[in-house]
Amino acid sequence: MARRSTPPDPTPVPDPAPDRKHRRLGLYVPFAIAAMIAIAWTAVWIGIRGEAIRTIDADAAILRKAGYDVAWQDRRITGWPFRMDVAFTELRLREPTGWGFAAPKLEAEAFAYALDHWMIAAEDGFTFTRPRGGPVEVKGRVLRASLTDVRQTPPALSIEGLDVTFASGPGAQPFSLASAKRVELHLRPGPDDQGAILFKVEDGRTAPGSTLGAVGEGKPVSIIWDSILSKVSALKGADLAERSQAWSLAGGQFQVRQAGITAGDASLGAQAGKLALDSDGYLSGSLDITVRNGPQAMVDLARAGRVPPESALAAAAVMAARPDGHLPLTFQAGQTTLGAVALAPAPKLW
Repeated sequence: MARRSTPPDPTPVPDPAPDRKHRRLGLYVPFAIAAMIAIAWTAVWIGIRGEAIRTIDADAAILRKAGYDVAWQDRRITGWPFRMDVAFTELRLREPTGWGFAAPKLEAEAFAYALDHWMIAAEDGFTFTRPRGGPVEVKGRVLRASLTDVRQTPPALSIEGLDVTFASGPGAQPFSLASAKRVELHLRPGPDDQGAILFKVEDGRTAPGSTLGAVGEGKPVSIIWDSILSKVSALKGADLAERSQAWSLAGGQFQVRQAGITAGDASLGAQAGKLALDSDGYLSGSLDITVRNGPQAMVDLARAGRVPPESALAAAAVMAARPDGHLPLTFQAGQTTLGAVALAPAPKLW
């Protein structure tokens, strides 16, 4: 009988070699790199924060030296890692000619890598002060601004207020508006040493005792001002008066593209004109205006003591003689003149 052959033993399979340590280390390399990047960016952010503090302090010192009142109770700069959030409490700024701004809380935010674009909000409202009229407290559902191109003249600035209310402070003169559904102000740099200003008020209400209130008390008010500024590079000086005087001496003007006020049934509009400022801060120049329901507005202004009765009667007669409502409105030597009738002092900036 044949002998059975014994099958050969199977070739042993070697055990897999254990993972080497460097393979495990590779798992941690991305985290280490991320940590180093975070540490480096944190150092950069801290440096940017320090530079922001130094810039704010230096600018405040320059303004104080020029006669401004600049103060705040507290200042915080946060926003790590990618933002720069600057929050002031009890901020106060007042320039030598008397214009002032104060806010219980003002917050500004920008990306840390784009400090030329700031978003600003005053959730608790603010107060602005007029040189002769006194303070006006402003509150609203939305009070915000956007500031870009800060190195240009003028910078790009947009201010927006929604459901805004205005209240004159104790002893202050009445402000023309009591409230407005929407208020906008836009300032833009332009070519050829120009700048643009657009100001709008939508669905406003006049305040009792004010000039607009005498014409359309309790009735809707709308305002628009659209103009081009020339010679904006001449706006240089320590305060508003010096800048305005330098601009005026250089031949700076407002080229009016559209301007108008509607208060109740009366309205005044202009589609063209050129205005400037004289050495005393009064508006100067002329506008070609169109007036609607002007005679009745003159009667209302005379009753409120805003225009001398004899001037109001003369202006009403001039407007009645022009059924189309087209008249020249002139600002000269500190006076406002409609046709040949002197009505009131010209608007004064400082």
